Formats: sequence, structure tokens, C-alpha cells
Amino acid sequence: MASLLRFPPAHNLQHNNLTTTFSSSPVKSTSPNNISFLTHHFKSNPVKCKAFLDNVPSDLLESTIYLNQFPVLRSGLVQFQRLTEDLSDFQKWGFLTFAGLTWIYLTARPGVLIGAIDAYLLAPLQLGFDILSGRRNLKRTDFMIGDKIGEGSFGVVYSGVVVPNNGYVEENVQQKRGRGKTKTNLNVKSKDKVVLKKVKVGIAGAEQFGDFEEWFNYRLSRAAPETCAEFLGSFVADRTNSQFIKGGKWLVWKFEGDRTLADYMENRNFPSNLESVMFGSVLQGVDSSKRNALIIKQIMRQIITCLKKIHDTGIVHRDVKPANLVVTRLGQIKLIDFGAAADLRIGKNYIPDSTLLDPDYCPPELYVLPEETPNPPPEPIAAFLSPILWQLNSPDLFDMYSAGVVLLQMAIPSLRSPAALKNFNLEIKTCQYDLIKWRDYTRRRPDFQILDSDSGRGWDLATKLICERGPFRRGRLSAADALRHPYFLLGGDQAAAVLSKLSLGRK
Repeated sequence: MASLLRFPPAHNLQHNNLTTTFSSSPVKSTSPNNISFLTHHFKSNPVKCKAFLDNVPSDLLESTIYLNQFPVLRSGLVQFQRLTEDLSDFQKWGFLTFAGLTWIYLTARPGVLIGAIDAYLLAPLQLGFDILSGRRNLKRTDFMIGDKIGEGSFGVVYSGVVVPNNGYVEENVQQKRGRGKTKTNLNVKSKDKVVLKKVKVGIAGAEQFGDFEEWFNYRLSRAAPETCAEFLGSFVADRTNSQFIKGGKWLVWKFEGDRTLADYMENRNFPSNLESVMFGSVLQGVDSSKRNALIIKQIMRQIITCLKKIHDTGIVHRDVKPANLVVTRLGQIKLIDFGAAADLRIGKNYIPDSTLLDPDYCPPELYVLPEETPNPPPEPIAAFLSPILWQLNSPDLFDMYSAGVVLLQMAIPSLRSPAALKNFNLEIKTCQYDLIKWRDYTRRRPDFQILDSDSGRGWDLATKLICERGPFRRGRLSAADALRHPYFLLGGDQAAAVLSKLSLGRK
């Protein structure tokens, strides 16, 4: 069968056959009259015909022969040629301009085209793959719960492990010194560790909060997987037992670290306690103040990079703070807790006059979009209009103010306590969210040593993040603009990371 479908090379074809084949293929003509004219011309002038064919590239002839096997495609090309020939040059340019503008609009942030591909192609594919692999069929008995890691308004976070096929996990229960509580050590390999969040039962809004967090984790696992911990799925408890409550929902992530940036900041040695985590080793030949500045710069670079990636998908986190930034064992910073996030491409989890926020990290505008913004229309319409909404309001700048507060807390030790942070918010409001006025107002000049390093570039970045929105809701750096700030462009932290890895490789 294969030999029947093969065509001999163009230069081996007999003259008569080649003339007939070429004349029956619409390489340049657009009508049967032109084709018959070419056939008659070639037959009546065999010498000219041979000379003409000798100058035709062989790949063009072969593609012509190949095209004849697909009459629908050939017909479509003929129709397209007829359409373009009927247009004037002005109309052709108009058509190209319209096509270009349409492409720019569909690919502009937050990405109408990419979002449609994700919703109608990638999401169903992910669902099908997860069902086949068993990720959508998780059960309570698949996991053993360990220690409590943290607790929020709508959920409690635990460490845990995946129960192996033999159904046995060794437990080592230790009595904490001076306390009545016990500590459970689950003796398993690190690859079997997980982090589980129990969605609280009986708390208003908790169930909806959990559903949104699950949706956003699936969405980001497709669009920006490097920004958050690997999401394994969810299950509903089938019975009440120990930490389980029948009907309660649990979310499961692969274990990448059980300490957040807030946990590290509680230590008086911060940021030096993160030096070996971020760079792989203690930096040699650098004084302590310089090392601290490099550590904070490396952390801040990763935070803003994560924000840029989720903003590019149309998602605004709305709860950026140290407690929602997990530090992995490899020194990566990842966002967690997406229950308050909003997908402003389709209006997911967005209500104009309602918001979930932490007042200590919230910008002065309080809302990610103006309160007068109407309720989102159906998802396809909302997605189509989202580039206009995004350009008019720049909702991503909501998260950037919170990132600026995190930068201040890392650089200024006196701002790390909850009481000091609340006092800062009162003071910055009095100073009309002008960080320069606030600095003069507080007179805490020695505290700004880290921000004043690198010729004050860190301080300049902070002033452009912690500020009010200007006309047309601009005036604060976006994540993309922040990454182009001189504070990051010098790349001292990246150079230190490379050198530390090289020094480890020599050992």
C-alpha cells in the first residue's frame, strides 16, 4: 500500500505526465480558465514548457502533487486566493490591521485566548488524567495525620504522610517536656510526606473558602505550577474519628516545607537563619550586614516573581503576608492559602462590595477593584471584557502594596511584631501613605541600614510599593516593573547564590 502512495521525484517524471499533473494543480491560477490556458500553452510550446519546468523548484512540484490528494484543502486555498484578489490594497491592509489588533487584544493580560485554552482544553485534560491516576479518588484512609502546623479562620493545617500499600506507618509518640501534649513523629521517606488542610465545619464561609482554594490550586497547577506547592487533590471524610469529622473537606499538598517566612521572622537571627537555605551555604568573604541585605533581596525577588506569574493569569492573591509564604527545603518561596484569591479574568471569587483581607497588609484602597464595579457577567463575557477591566484598574497593584509591607518587615526588625505593624498602619495613614514622610516622622534612621545599602535602591523600591494609587489607578509599581527596578537589576543576590553553589561543588 505504501508503494502505491509514493510519488517519484519531479526530475524523473515523463514530460507528458508532468505537464498534465502541473497543469491540473492550481499553483498560481485561481480559475479553471487559467488552468486550461496553461495546459494549452505548455502543449503548444513543448520547448518553453520544458524550460519553464526546469526552473520550477522540485519541492514546489512535490507539494503541488501532494495538495491534489486533499481536495478540501485545495478548494479552501482557491477560495482564499479569490477572496484576497477581490480586495483592494487598502482593504488588505485593513484586514491585516484588524487581525493584528484582535490578536493583541486576545493575548493581552489577563489572557482571553490562553484562558479559553485552559478552561476548555487543559482543564478537561487534567480532570481526565487525574481520574485515571486516582488523584480525584482520594480517601481518608490514604493518609495518616501528624502534628498541627498552623490554623486560620477557615482551616487547620497538619503534617501527614501517604499510607503505603501495606497500610502501615511507624509512629513515634513523644511527650513534650513540661506539657501535656504529645508529638507524633511519622517515620517515612520525605517523598511520602504531605500537608493537609482541614476545612472547618460549621463556620460561615469556610466551605466556600475551601472550594475556592481547591479551584485556584488546580488552576495554578496548570498555569503557574512553580508559584505554589504541588496540589494533590481533596477528599471528604467518611466518618468522625480523631481529627476527622464526617462530611468535612480536606485539601492535600505535597510536602515542600513546613515553615513559612513568618516562622523564620519570629527568630531573632532573621534573616541570617535563612542564609544556608537560600544560598546553600554561609556566604564567605561578605560582612554580616551585606549578607543580610543579599538574603532579603533574594527572598523579595522570589516573592515578586511569584506575584508576576499569577497576575499574568488574571489572579490576584489578596492575602500576601509572611504567614502565606512557605519556604521550601530548596530555598524557594511559594505562595499558599488562595482562599481569598480572585480570578479577575472570569470574576471567580469576586464580589464588588465584599473582600477578604488582613488589615495589617491591606493597601489604602481596600478593594481590588472600585466598589462601583458591577457584578461580573457570565464567564465567557467576563473573560472577553477582562483586558479592558484590567487596563482601567490594574488590580494586580493590590498585592504589590502587601509585598512592600513584607519588605519593610524583613528589613526593619522593629516592625515584625503584630503590635508594631498595627502602629505602622496608623502612622502611615497619618502620613498619607508617603513612606518618606513616615521615615522623617518616626526618626528611626538606624533601622533603615539594610534598605539604605546599594545606594538606597531598596528604600526607593519600598517607597514605590507602599504608596497610594495615582490617577487612572496607577502610581504603584507592578510586579513586572518592580523586577526591572535597579534594586534587582544589579543581581548581587543571584551572583552570591551562584558562587555559593560553586564553592559547594569544590568540596
